[in-house]
Amino acid sequence: MKAPLRKIGNSLGVIIPRAMLLQLALVDEVEMAVEKGAIVIRSPSAARAGWAEASAAVAAAGEDSLAPDASR
Repeated sequence: MKAPLRKIGNSLGVIIPRAMLLQLALVDEVEMAVEKGAIVIRSPSAARAGWAEASAAVAAAGEDSLAPDASR
């Protein structure tokens, strides 16, 4: 699908059709990146996504003890 670029202030914008927005569940914001010469628009990742799994892996490896207090 081709879409025209539209002037928005000092920038250019693209109107994303409603059907695409609904299909991708995009509402308030997106993440954008340039990858291999293309603009990629994604749903924003959840804050701290994957932290619980990473913490569990650290604990399972026994690397979750507190560091010794260097001030003593």
